[in-house]
Amino acid sequence: MSQDGPLTGAALLELLSRPAPEVAPRLLGGLFGHRNGEGAVVLRITEVEAYGGPDGSDLPDPGAHTWRGRTARNASMFGPPGHVYVYFTYGMHHAVNLVCRPEGTAGGCLIRAGEVVEGAALARARRAAGRARPVPDAALARGPGNLAKALGIDLSHDGAPLAAAEDTAAPGFFLRPARPESGAPVGSGPRTGVSGAGGTPEFPWRWWLLGESSVSPYRPAVPRRRR
Repeated sequence: MSQDGPLTGAALLELLSRPAPEVAPRLLGGLFGHRNGEGAVVLRITEVEAYGGPDGSDLPDPGAHTWRGRTARNASMFGPPGHVYVYFTYGMHHAVNLVCRPEGTAGGCLIRAGEVVEGAALARARRAAGRARPVPDAALARGPGNLAKALGIDLSHDGAPLAAAEDTAAPGFFLRPARPESGAPVGSGPRTGVSGAGGTPEFPWRWWLLGESSVSPYRPAVPRRRR
């Protein structure tokens, strides 16, 4: 893992206190990791999406879980910054967001994909569960559900804090954003699988590192069929 020194805790909170569309591109190329009793898995972020707040807020986002206001499920998205918001979707996948904005103002960045740079054997074992074939390294953390599984993330981690540097002994999450001058080519466009106005080019809030094999393919939302 070759990166410059991590941001201080104060600098990390300053970054995450900004609106998610400002924060998300800064996360690309940075390191995000999770350590538990099984060990640590760390990835280099290659794809991320930004999400805003409720209708009537200063950053209304019809594609966000926060659109209809605060609930027990989305409470972590309302702050404070520097925590994670974990949710369960489609009855089978977990996904992890990094919470942005000052407490009481909703926002977050969904970590969609990454390249595993530490703990690949552990990530591979987690992804192999229930599968007949091994998962290619480039696909270990491709897509938010696969990423959460590779990192060992579930609903018990909702609201957990982020550290600015990895503690090699303590369990938890850490984030080390890339330096702004990293200069990697970046693509942007509509968010994946988001229905309604929130999934249109009006919200080009998905960013990814161009040429990275770990980036997930773009898929528009599929309208639900009425029974």
